Amino acid sequence: MMSNASHTILDHIETPALLVRQEQVTFANAAARLLLGSHIVGENVRIALRNPAAVALARSSSGGQIKLLGLSVAGSQWEMACHVLTDGTRLITLVDHSVQAGVARAHADFVANASHELRTPLAAILGFVETLEDPKLDADPATRLRFLGTIKREAGRMQALIEDLMSLSRIEAVKHEAPEDLIDLVALSREAAGEAPHGSNICIETNVDQAIIAGDRLQMAQVLRNLIDNALKYGHPDSAVNVSIEASDSGWISLTVRDEGEGIAPEHLPRLTERFYRANASRSREAGGTGLGLSIVKHIIERHRGRFDISSRQGQGTTASIMVQRQKD
Repeated sequence: MMSNASHTILDHIETPALLVRQEQVTFANAAARLLLGSHIVGENVRIALRNPAAVALARSSSGGQIKLLGLSVAGSQWEMACHVLTDGTRLITLVDHSVQAGVARAHADFVANASHELRTPLAAILGFVETLEDPKLDADPATRLRFLGTIKREAGRMQALIEDLMSLSRIEAVKHEAPEDLIDLVALSREAAGEAPHGSNICIETNVDQAIIAGDRLQMAQVLRNLIDNALKYGHPDSAVNVSIEASDSGWISLTVRDEGEGIAPEHLPRLTERFYRANASRSREAGGTGLGLSIVKHIIERHRGRFDISSRQGQGTTASIMVQRQKD
């Protein structure tokens, strides 16, 4: 039987660990009690683990390892190991692999979504190229020009998607490096507004002449372009896009971009920064969106140790807000 000193050691490790003797839990460390409940000590292993496969392993004479699903919460993934000690006591450890599994699943989903987004315009390009190879179209220049226009548009979609994918990759490569260059969000906002399509109605309001932060100029310019482009795409064509910059006494700078479009249904708001998520897929593709713009914004603001939020009411427009710390004078 394990000594009190061994119990003390097990109690200080982060991995949930149990000692089971004659099918009764004789010891559970703090991590195990937090996971399974403090009542498990003294209980039959069947009641403590509540999983047929886990109970079978705890009762086995040879021990081993198995994977368990949903031990803590639905969808969680755990690995249980059972070691049979010399006196017959079972040492059971539980390792949570949920994060790794989630990352692997997210990576697989990302690759699948990226492949799908690229395959769609590529299929259109190949289809129209094959059609253009038909000699009969030589006598129909108007149709030929229309097909070439479609090819150009779909190729542009692919180019935009590839550029956004590369941008995400660059952002993730430096996400743990806090940027240190001094940039002025007021000047940067005016530059981004000036790069918008001719005739765009963009109104900039600010309560300070300068809003200096420590940041990555190229990335923050990308944030502003993405938010302004979104507001122009989905806002009402006859209304203005409002960009507001406010510096507070608390040391934070708030930057909001607001449109007066149709707005977004509440159920979509929590998922808007997910890669390739679209509240209205057909409208987004018609507007030329890649489905990565808001995800890029989120990753950049996180790198700048700031906060990003989207609020919207249907029929009243959408507001994208970022908050970053102001550089002290």
